[in-house]
Amino acid sequence: MIRLIPRLDIKSKHLIKGVKLEGLRKIGNPNEYARRYYEQGADELLYMDAVASLYGRNSLTEIVKETVKSVFIPITVGGGIRSVDDAREILRSGADKVAINTAAVQRPELIREMAQAFGSQCVVLSVEAIQQADGQWLAFTDNGREHTGLNVVEWVKKAVDLGAGEVLLTSVDREGGRKGYDLALIEAVSKAVSVPLIASGGMGEAIHGVEAVEAGANAVAMADILHYQRDSVSGIRQVCQQNGLTVRPPSAIREAGA
Repeated sequence: MIRLIPRLDIKSKHLIKGVKLEGLRKIGNPNEYARRYYEQGADELLYMDAVASLYGRNSLTEIVKETVKSVFIPITVGGGIRSVDDAREILRSGADKVAINTAAVQRPELIREMAQAFGSQCVVLSVEAIQQADGQWLAFTDNGREHTGLNVVEWVKKAVDLGAGEVLLTSVDREGGRKGYDLALIEAVSKAVSVPLIASGGMGEAIHGVEAVEAGANAVAMADILHYQRDSVSGIRQVCQQNGLTVRPPSAIREAGA
């Protein structure tokens, strides 16, 4: 079953949005948007601390605690999670999964430690991919600014072997561009590993989500299209269904005011 996952990038308690993870603009109160997307029928939520690397820690604990008071779907939280203790704090605040990027690159063994502590299903590898002139994709950290030298496909395979139970794959090149996901990237990674793959970066219209799934994604993350109300989760779900994808049935969806 395909999952539709609103992505909420946070800076100093504000929901923000940029292009290629830069030029961040304040959008509003993240809890209000989370509630809206929940009522539209989101399958999960993804919270990412956009400036965690500047402070060396995740600052979303209070936002998550507030969200889970009225939102009852799985929540993944990423950004600035550098240890098992950091992950434990986020999970205790109400998150269901934690996404790690920089800390995993710096010390891959952390993936195994977190999987042993919480189970692989709680550990999401977050990858920021940028395509190079030779066609390969390299992994970056710090909102696409810090080069790791790691080939994305090889890095994902290693992380899954260490215990990552899911992959959040963000195309920095496509992020905020509204021109669709990087389908070749999705296909390359999905063929390399068997764990669920969340495609992120580039949804401009609902059909782009269908294309991502056809390329190998198990879920699609979306931000711009929802934040600026160019479509809704329920509208995107309908398009997915019309194109033959298996989605959560309408009877299971909480529509606002229903």
